[in-house]
Amino acid sequence: MLGRVSLRDRKRARTRQTLVDAATELFERNGYDETTIADIAAAADIGTRTFFSYFASKEELLFPESDARVRAAIEGIESRGPDDGPAEVLLRALHKVGDDNDDMASRLAALRLRLVRTVPAVRGRMLQIQLDAQREIARNLAAAFPERLDEVSAAALTGAFVGAVTGALQVLLDDLDQLGDPAAVQVAVRRATDVALTPWLRASAWTVDHPPRGTA
Repeated sequence: MLGRVSLRDRKRARTRQTLVDAATELFERNGYDETTIADIAAAADIGTRTFFSYFASKEELLFPESDARVRAAIEGIESRGPDDGPAEVLLRALHKVGDDNDDMASRLAALRLRLVRTVPAVRGRMLQIQLDAQREIARNLAAAFPERLDEVSAAALTGAFVGAVTGALQVLLDDLDQLGDPAAVQVAVRRATDVALTPWLRASAWTVDHPPRGTA
């Protein structure tokens, strides 16, 4: 939606970011389980009840940009050109999200990865977010390219897209020194996703009845 962002929306965005920053600091210093929602709210100088108008739980707070990435993918699908294919659309969306913010290469991203590996509730939330995102993006892809994708192949393509990003980040963020250069992390994520989607990019004439070799 075009137009100026209202003062109220700007204030909400600042408070939301303050909560994320406060939680990141507390989780790193005190531990995830030891940090309560009340602790986070106090550090952000808001009431505990107000916290829930921004995030439903501690787990949700760890994934503040997930909705934005899904929206970017859907907007990319909706604004596609007449010669764009499904893989090109998804790659462009990933590149745009990476250009617009550095969440995937942030301090929070490194913390989130550690917690996904050690806290079952965080791991469960991540898996649910991924599944929901893949279903939504795949549904929009299938609707946009009915002659090239059915529901199964759209889900396969979206899974390759999401899996490439997730797999690249797991490797890259193992080395926390990488976080000193977010641009390098972004480039590596792009490269991993490009590799994962190469078969789809080459299949310029692919239809549902004639999938590219190795994808059926």
